[in-house]
Amino acid sequence: MNIHEYQAKELLAKFGVPVPAGFAALSVEEAVAATEKLPGPLYVVKAQIHAGGRGKGKFKELGPDAKGGVRLAKTAEEVRAAATDMLGNTLVTIQTGDAGKQVNRLYVTDGVDIAKEFYLALLVNRATGRVSMVASTEGGMDIETVAHDTPEKIHSIDIDAATGFMPHHGRAVAAALELTGDLAKQAANVASKLYDAFLGTDAEQIEINPLAVTEDGKLMVLDAKVGFDGNAMFRHKDLMELRDTTEEDAMELEASKYDLAYIKLDGDIGCMVNGAGLAMATMDIIKLNGMFPANFLDVGGGANKEKVTAAFKIILADPAVKGILVNIFGGIMKCDIIAEGIVAAAKEVNLSVPLVVRLEGTNVQAGKDILANSGLAIVPANDLGDAAKKIVAEVQKAA
Repeated sequence: MNIHEYQAKELLAKFGVPVPAGFAALSVEEAVAATEKLPGPLYVVKAQIHAGGRGKGKFKELGPDAKGGVRLAKTAEEVRAAATDMLGNTLVTIQTGDAGKQVNRLYVTDGVDIAKEFYLALLVNRATGRVSMVASTEGGMDIETVAHDTPEKIHSIDIDAATGFMPHHGRAVAAALELTGDLAKQAANVASKLYDAFLGTDAEQIEINPLAVTEDGKLMVLDAKVGFDGNAMFRHKDLMELRDTTEEDAMELEASKYDLAYIKLDGDIGCMVNGAGLAMATMDIIKLNGMFPANFLDVGGGANKEKVTAAFKIILADPAVKGILVNIFGGIMKCDIIAEGIVAAAKEVNLSVPLVVRLEGTNVQAGKDILANSGLAIVPANDLGDAAKKIVAEVQKAA
């Protein structure tokens, strides 16, 4: 689960992380009112969407010469103009794709005189099973280019959860950022507070870009991106209240109601599979046979009629889908139960695209018999390779 920048900063501030003063705004008037609460004379108006690259982004409705989603303002009227441009319009960034995201919220913050920008992030290192702090002296909007062109400027510091954040970790972060003296102490303190926030919120990622040194020698978080482990949110009811469902894909949101793991893709073959590894293999073999998957959809090991029906509806809600491949390995869930769910779902949604089903595992023959006797135009497959060939052939035949 992701949250907006203003929410992230408010959360990090509770852990003692230094952030500039700022206020969220849902309207132009609220954005202007924020200037009365801030010291000024410089303000920063930021579009709030769940995507990076806002500063270099462009608004669809404003033309190519318009400024992006992060703007400086020196007066309340300049804040008004920026807010008027942004609210309700569609911001396209390198992370949103061509569709962009509509800006429904703004964040007006106190301006800061920046002497130097850094990058600092925390994430889970899957290889070591530890929390990694990733630090670089090259903070700012082009960190992806830095990572690609000069990877030696990216430093990673692993922290063992058994010992937690230690003084030597703070010194390592300061050294990676090439800071000395008081700034080194500040860097160690900020890193320690961020680690506390990471563990305390069950975060998956905390990205600070930039972490800035101000002209008066203070280290401050100027932008923050925070994402949480969805599996841990039952422990954080307060964090769940920060969820902005308008920032989420409608079909992915619908899938979450049925505990389905769904991600929309750009292809034309809808996939319904149980097990993430099997789903990845299914998508790969579809592509190998000349077409592209329209989604990743894992119904899990406890699929039932309701889940299968919901999965079919979600897949078919995508107008790009020209056929569906169901690939189920019946372990905990028996193939005959899955087959009954597929038949019921196909009838309920009035299936109008080719459907190929590959079943394997417990009660597989009973499952195949149910499909064969359903009276529906369900094409059976013997194995995964056969299934991929058949769904591609069926779609091409129907075209």
